[in-house]
Amino acid sequence: MIPRDAKVTALELARGFPIVSFTGPRQSGKTTLARALFGDHAYVSLEDPEQREFATADPKGFLARFKAGLILDEVQRAPELFSWLQGVVDSERSMGRFVLTGSQEFGLRAGITQSLAGRVGLVHLLPLSLSELAGAGVVAGSLDMAMLQGGYPPIHDREVPPRLWFPNYVNTYLERDVPQLLEVRNREQFRRFVRLCAAHTGQLVNLSAIGADCGISHVTAREWLSVLEASYLVVRVPPYFRNFGKRLVKRPKLYFVDVGLAAWLLGIRDPETLNTHPLRGALFETLVVSEMLKERFNGGEPAELYFWRDHVGHEVDLVWERQGELHAMEIKSGATFAPDWLDGIDRWRRVTGGEEVKSTLVYGGDEVFVRDGVEVRSWRGVGQ
Repeated sequence: MIPRDAKVTALELARGFPIVSFTGPRQSGKTTLARALFGDHAYVSLEDPEQREFATADPKGFLARFKAGLILDEVQRAPELFSWLQGVVDSERSMGRFVLTGSQEFGLRAGITQSLAGRVGLVHLLPLSLSELAGAGVVAGSLDMAMLQGGYPPIHDREVPPRLWFPNYVNTYLERDVPQLLEVRNREQFRRFVRLCAAHTGQLVNLSAIGADCGISHVTAREWLSVLEASYLVVRVPPYFRNFGKRLVKRPKLYFVDVGLAAWLLGIRDPETLNTHPLRGALFETLVVSEMLKERFNGGEPAELYFWRDHVGHEVDLVWERQGELHAMEIKSGATFAPDWLDGIDRWRRVTGGEEVKSTLVYGGDEVFVRDGVEVRSWRGVGQ
């Protein structure tokens, strides 16, 4: 197992909450991490039909078997358990007794909100970060190879080639997860929708255009995109709305959570193709945004990442606030620094009216330095 940065956060939560919940996409390492950290707990997967039937028909009897702690895998498959879990943890007040995992946000979030509010410490576990891969000595030697591989653990700790792993992952998702969340009559049409979303990664969300290209309505496109979000395959980054006297765009931007999956969906199979692909810049931006999300989630922080763009197209790729300090990040896929890359940050500084802004530029090269007060950071250290 490749060590995970979320370990510290998970153990801290287990000391202060009776339930710890790991959420994230399938195959992101939730179960592996839960079993590694809570090895003295019993383990039950609710993907097992017999266990699921027992938990659904007799939740009280099901839970009574496990006095010393329990890891419940894919707990959203038996929503009847949530109310009974509330009764158990309220009566015993034992911290870290139950560990839940789930790969569908809708069911898990609904159960926690309705029955377990205030009793659950949440860990959002995304695929492996570049820093985790580097720590294990398995990070790719080149940027293009790193983008092709993405961060799903099986690609790295089982050494399964991306060209073989991703098609099986997508087929499993379409066969198992999608039918649990909505009825899709035309599976190939939904597959096309997923590919079209990959073609829009790093861009403003335009559901009408995606729906038209896919032959579905705007309403259906919105519903299908929500399913991709609930499965932790994509994320929408909202615009930063603080009023600086400018007309701003109101649509969010769409990003795949794993750049390797997005590249595979686009038909990119080798570094040479990726290096000259017209969407290489968008894929690099996807990589960086994903790394920033992982850094925040692994540390137990909410996402709260934004972008800024005015009505004429002036943009800063990422904006966030931390401890009262405003941060801005520009993302450039080129390997050689160009001075005009700082134009967006310079414009942002003027827009903010001289407010103190910590500025960073992440690029596709290897050097690290400071230029005109901006930290220029290599892609290798983006989430550190």
